[in-house]
Amino acid sequence: MTRILHVLDHSLPLHSGYTFRTRAILTAQQALGWEVRGITGLRHSEPGPPVQKVDGFTFHRTPGKAEGPAGIKEWREIGALTDAIVALAQEWRPDILHAHSPALDGLAAVRAGKRLGIPVVYEIRAFWEDAAVGNLTGTEGSLKYRLTRQLENMAVAGADHVMTICQGLKDDLVKRGVAPDKIGIMPNGVDLTMFGNPTARDEALAEELGIGSGPVIGFIGSFYDYEGLDDLIAAMPLLIERHPDARLLLVGGGPMGDSLKAQAEASPAAHAIRFTGRVPHHEVERYYALTDIMAYPRKASRLTDLVTPLKPLEAMAQMKIVAASNVGGHRELVTHGQTGVLFAPDDPGACAATLADLLDRRGEWDAIRERGKAHVKEQHDWHANVQRYQVVYQTLLGRNVNRRISAAA
Repeated sequence: MTRILHVLDHSLPLHSGYTFRTRAILTAQQALGWEVRGITGLRHSEPGPPVQKVDGFTFHRTPGKAEGPAGIKEWREIGALTDAIVALAQEWRPDILHAHSPALDGLAAVRAGKRLGIPVVYEIRAFWEDAAVGNLTGTEGSLKYRLTRQLENMAVAGADHVMTICQGLKDDLVKRGVAPDKIGIMPNGVDLTMFGNPTARDEALAEELGIGSGPVIGFIGSFYDYEGLDDLIAAMPLLIERHPDARLLLVGGGPMGDSLKAQAEASPAAHAIRFTGRVPHHEVERYYALTDIMAYPRKASRLTDLVTPLKPLEAMAQMKIVAASNVGGHRELVTHGQTGVLFAPDDPGACAATLADLLDRRGEWDAIRERGKAHVKEQHDWHANVQRYQVVYQTLLGRNVNRRISAAA
């Protein structure tokens, strides 16, 4: 039985898009009969035991704490995680090390893989230097940006195979000189056994939130600057000129939360905008059920052009209409006029006009919903797409056996 050790930045019981993707991967791999475990680096901040079972999965924690100036601290993190991987591998004997970004995890897995003599897959979910720019914690072209990019290049060069979550990331790596046949794609997906049966509208919740019975535009996720929620709020006065009963429901929280609330309170459409704050993950479907259109007005940037988000796929699985800004990451997921609609990024007027036009064309909604759900089922079902890993693993394991035979000859 194939054993896969996943090398992670953080994991369950923490809740994030990162941990939910990890859970989906582990669930699908277990369903294929593989043995899977996870090991987290020093950045997993949730207190807990050295070995923790969550949702039926086993996660190992790296002990210790890395200190020192920038650069030195990161190398110490890599060293600590490398040692933890090797110690666990000597006990559990994995066949494959499957590391997930950031590059610190990839580099630790590469170092451990060389010491252990087992193959390494490095999976990139985003380029973290671009994510830092999008989160307003970094500046494009800065020393930190360039160093982070170099670490990424080193992890890619050292891995036996690389996976990305979308074509945009793969194309960028190819431009850096990485051989295309070294890079596979494992797109974001939805576990349709958990997230494919929309719940009925909860009228009591709708009344509690005061959203009325008019059309509801929704966003569920983290409030980062690159998500463009300020443009969505700015679009609301224009939208209610054409559809006075329309409401905006913003579910979640994040760094931009306070400024977005202040913007909404000052808006002529303040009466039409509702914030719920963060909600427990198991209740998210209740909020999806209140919405008619899910809006994703991401701003144009390297991050949003290269990386595909998960949320539009969840919305399609929930039979919701998707309206998204016309950035590269969205174009990989949404076919305009077929599985959703696209509008110009960084343009509240374009956002408002697109939403208003959609509300005028309700007769087309059922067909768009059906095509969206079919697209997720055909292209983004975890239990089908996990087979892509199997091909990569088998190739690497076969290559590793041949190397050992050659070395022994």
